[in-house]
Amino acid sequence: MKIIVLDGYTINSGDLSWAPLETLGDVTVYERTAPEETAERIGDAAFVLTNKVQITKEIMDRCEHLRYIGVMATGFNVVDLDAARTRGITVTNVPAYSSDSVSQLVFALLLHIANGVADYDRAVKAGDWVTSKDFTFFVTPQIELANLTLGIYGFGAIGARVAVIASALGMKVIAHRRSVQSGEDKGVLHVDFDTLLKESDVLTLHAPLTAENTELFDKEVFAKMKPGAILINTARGGLVNENDLADALNTGHLYAAGVDVVSVEPMQADNPLLTAKNIVITPHIAYATKASRKRLIDTLVRNIENYLNDDPTNVVS
Repeated sequence: MKIIVLDGYTINSGDLSWAPLETLGDVTVYERTAPEETAERIGDAAFVLTNKVQITKEIMDRCEHLRYIGVMATGFNVVDLDAARTRGITVTNVPAYSSDSVSQLVFALLLHIANGVADYDRAVKAGDWVTSKDFTFFVTPQIELANLTLGIYGFGAIGARVAVIASALGMKVIAHRRSVQSGEDKGVLHVDFDTLLKESDVLTLHAPLTAENTELFDKEVFAKMKPGAILINTARGGLVNENDLADALNTGHLYAAGVDVVSVEPMQADNPLLTAKNIVITPHIAYATKASRKRLIDTLVRNIENYLNDDPTNVVS
């Protein structure tokens, strides 16, 4: 059988092997696929794997042999699920493969903001310590995280892992999710949305992007946050109104932000966050540790194996 990988580069840039997948069929891996190339590259294949390449109703209409779409990620909004259901096409995803990696980057961003390690490293190597009159010098404020309140918006696998790490650092942890409005869940105090905003010294986003929360974090929401609070976003760029976030940073209402995702990726030259004050930006790398990507490939293979054995797993269609 034919298996087409439409955008393999961001999953395996050469440091991993597609061999486990190749045991299942005739595999063709494209590093990248433009929208106008998608249908032709799928051709008469029954199995297609995609990360960010969209599989629309029109693509499915043109690829009549297609019967399985494997999303090489947790989020599956790149596939028209209604169209897939109508055509009997099974769609699967890979949940929770990157929880440890994403939560690690949350704290890499937060610790950079709190301690400015890279800033100090650059200053020292530029000679500032050699010429200092004192045994130390100051480039950025040093922030102690212990006893600060970390708020988590969205409390799935990643949010729960972030809570454990924050607790280990001595932070108080609160969270908000639609299904738990109050009380404790997994040792974390759950609160309503306004309380989350009002009490969080650090607010980190871990919810999927939906029609209801697109650009939820706008000027009204930022105004409800503590003056001097920190925002971390490793979830989806579309959760945030980027113009309003830039304004909140530039006016000093928010102390800092750390983001790994933006609304349009690759980032556009006119994105207001590029010139905003006190923001650290990474290029959607939270998922990208080698261990995490290997788990993803292993799960892709298991998903297909289980489908072929009439016991499909991680089905989202």
